[in-house]
Amino acid sequence: MSQITIPNTEFYTWKNYRCAYEHYPTEAQDSTPLLLIHPIGVGLSRRFWHRFCQAWYQSGHNNPIYNPDLLGCGESEMPHIAYTPADWAAQLQHFLQTVIQKPVTLVVQGALLPVALETVRLQTQPNLIQKLVLASPPAIALVTQPTGMRQQKLTWNLLDSPLGTAFYFYARRPQFLSSFSTRQLFASSDRVDSEWLDLLVKGAANPASRYAVFSFLAGFWRQNYRDAIAAIAQPTLVVVGDRASSISKDKQDTPDRRLADYLKCLPQAKGVKISGRNVLPYESTTEFVATLAAFEP
Repeated sequence: MSQITIPNTEFYTWKNYRCAYEHYPTEAQDSTPLLLIHPIGVGLSRRFWHRFCQAWYQSGHNNPIYNPDLLGCGESEMPHIAYTPADWAAQLQHFLQTVIQKPVTLVVQGALLPVALETVRLQTQPNLIQKLVLASPPAIALVTQPTGMRQQKLTWNLLDSPLGTAFYFYARRPQFLSSFSTRQLFASSDRVDSEWLDLLVKGAANPASRYAVFSFLAGFWRQNYRDAIAAIAQPTLVVVGDRASSISKDKQDTPDRRLADYLKCLPQAKGVKISGRNVLPYESTTEFVATLAAFEP
């Protein structure tokens, strides 16, 4: 199959910050757009979704796709601030209202789930989020048991220091990125390929990208979102890898248990387990596309 051309980068302004995104337009006027939320980590940005976008269109689907860079990532501006899920949600809400301007299916990867929850919380009438897809969501304990604001600020201050900067420069080395990806993200080390490592190395080249990573590591996303999850009225698809792992101390957090936990909390949800570990749209792209397509006909 032929490669799908990656669209040119477009920009919009939010709070005087220049924010980047890609738009894959289609002629299908009645198809619900997909709005993708990329994960946060060393070198990660909207490029995480390129493999998925290729597979989505090569499989014959015609939904328009909006693929933004969150502030602090990719080609968006990278101010020296501590980012919270509420900050990124406000950015996405502005993007929804001013750029997309129609209801979307919101697809969120991993522990950026709180950003999706905060974005849903910001919705008024009309509600611009029609459905949600949670790809590789974290163990539910991580988004229902807060770490505490004091601990989060202490961790941020430690990272936002010469010591933290030295750690970031160490962590963006290809050897570290390969080892971490094999230990924490992928079910198969064979999938930690040159394309993945190139993505991370290039994405981490700007040292200012460390502030988004430090915000994630500080745990500003570790809040009690149980009520926010229970309040989601939209149909929701939860996709978990059959070898999903977690930083949670809950030893009972198996893939089946994780699915059950989310289905118990979400009012209108469907759960699917596919092969892979913690980055399903990248590692198990074909299966993930087929699973999403069944949910988004």
